[in-house]
Amino acid sequence: MPGIKVKDSESFDEAYRRFKKQCDRNLIVTETRARRYFEPMTEIRKKQKISARKKMLKRLYMLRRYESRL
Repeated sequence: MPGIKVKDSESFDEAYRRFKKQCDRNLIVTETRARRYFEPMTEIRKKQKISARKKMLKRLYMLRRYESRL
């Protein structure tokens, strides 16, 4: 859980900005949006398959790009 200590010379806006940055770094907003609706296991597996395919194609693209330079 993110939390910040407000400094004496710090305004509310600055403290709020630091708090928002910390929330973004901890992926709190992203996780809450992902958990907003129930997702069946089949949907999760489908997304994992798609992301694995994208990752593999990206690696293949980078490898071919690297080999073309040789």
